[in-house]
Amino acid sequence: MDNATRPPRGITRPALGALSGLLAGYAAIAVAQLVSAAVRPEAGPVIAVGGAAIDRTPPGVKDWAIREFGTNDKLVLRLGILAVLSVLALALGVVATHHRPAGSLGVLAFGVIGAVAAVGRPDSTGPLDALPSVVGAVVGSGLLFWLVGRLPAPHRPASRGAGQDPKAVDDRDTADAHDPVAGSAEGWDRRGFILAATAAAAASTGVGLAGRALSGSQGKDAVASRAGIAFPPVTSGAGSVPRGAASRVAGVSPFMTSNDDFYRVDTALVVPKVDATSWKLRIRGKGVTCERTLTFDELLKMPLIERRITLTCVSNEVGGPYAGNARWIGVRLADLLEQCGVRPPSKGGPADQLVARSVDGMTIGSPVEDVMDGRDAMLALGMNGEPLPFAHGFPVRMLVPGLYGYVSACKWIKDIELTTFDSYDTYWVKRDWARRAPVKTQSRIDTPNPFARPRAGTVMVAGVAWAQHRGIDKVEVRVDDGPWAGARLAAEDTRDTWRQWSYAWQATKGDHTLTVRATDRTGETQTAERTRTVPDGASGRHSVVVTVE
Repeated sequence: MDNATRPPRGITRPALGALSGLLAGYAAIAVAQLVSAAVRPEAGPVIAVGGAAIDRTPPGVKDWAIREFGTNDKLVLRLGILAVLSVLALALGVVATHHRPAGSLGVLAFGVIGAVAAVGRPDSTGPLDALPSVVGAVVGSGLLFWLVGRLPAPHRPASRGAGQDPKAVDDRDTADAHDPVAGSAEGWDRRGFILAATAAAAASTGVGLAGRALSGSQGKDAVASRAGIAFPPVTSGAGSVPRGAASRVAGVSPFMTSNDDFYRVDTALVVPKVDATSWKLRIRGKGVTCERTLTFDELLKMPLIERRITLTCVSNEVGGPYAGNARWIGVRLADLLEQCGVRPPSKGGPADQLVARSVDGMTIGSPVEDVMDGRDAMLALGMNGEPLPFAHGFPVRMLVPGLYGYVSACKWIKDIELTTFDSYDTYWVKRDWARRAPVKTQSRIDTPNPFARPRAGTVMVAGVAWAQHRGIDKVEVRVDDGPWAGARLAAEDTRDTWRQWSYAWQATKGDHTLTVRATDRTGETQTAERTRTVPDGASGRHSVVVTVE
């Protein structure tokens, strides 16, 4: 047998089959990406399956992922899905070496799973969303069948005939064990298989790059629309930050959070890029006497307000990082609803829930009474002096001071429906979260860090406290089991923003536990009882352990 017709010594038929399976899986994902770029990027199998996984993830697991991976949780999920698909592709390749149709059908089966996931997503536009997974699976299945067909036939040891020298047969079997296709690889073309595999990998890479380029080009209009936005003068400005609102203590969170540093917690595996020139918002439902469909330009022509508002995620653990303070520009939501004839329940309105829908299918329910009680609930168009970043909801998002984001802060909003809590449960409520979730009074120690080793003497203990829409009235610090001591509060901006605080601690050598608690303007003091984030936000007091040297 010529060397060109032998597989490299040590490479077994199952190993070549596994390689074929991996190449088939790669081709399936690449083709699906190209087709999804033409259909809808969110319809791709990785995104669809990832979204379905997020939808079915128990709250405890979701909180764990956010704690462990932060804003990288979605990247970790996507990489995990690709890793699982790779393992399955390898396995199906091995199966195909024993039964080619079974391996190919396995690839098709995963295409069906992706198709079902895509069509079942809340943002699905219909049966066409199944096309990327189906086309990708057909291509992958065909490639696996073809590649495995180019492998040598399975080895079958020679039988011992009458009069045959047993030692000669044993010697041949031993040689075959080292070269599994020896004596049975008629038609095996190693060079042809390598060329076919290389061509498949190259073609898949080209298709994948084409799909990525097409998806990127589709977002260019959205990028251009954002770059072309110029805000007119606001009718009601936020004014300057009061002198003394920003602490000079090193290590404390800045009073204003930059757009890049502002936390992001949502379920979108791919950040939607919506063209502001084609964006529309529909307002409808119970008590709406005048339905409206608004464009972005129409919102820009309305009276704009500017407010500094601290947002907090319900997934924030005690002492966690998912809170941020930004300057928002937008349209007062209560004014817009009143123009549509909406009245709050306290004034006879039939709807007590406002359901906001996002372009990615997310639904978020807010109490109508809270939205219309005089607080600065808004449809935000800008953040810290510029149009909303895509990751934070461009072109328009909703926010309501004093409510956790999952019941108020719909990003990429496209629809507002007035309804009732009894008649409709939104996305998170269906997953055991509370229907109503006012922000709880909380405080956090930013410095010193846990397990820090400061020197004895004056140590500045400092951080932030928040109770949006109520305001912070007092912050206290306790060392070990000692008495509570009042901290110095920085100047208040508004009751909708957090307040920085500091405490000059005369530290003595040894291990110490520092604990903080806040009291809001209603007189409610932060509880010591620790609860998890589900169903309506974490409670408890933040503490850190330090060793003074």
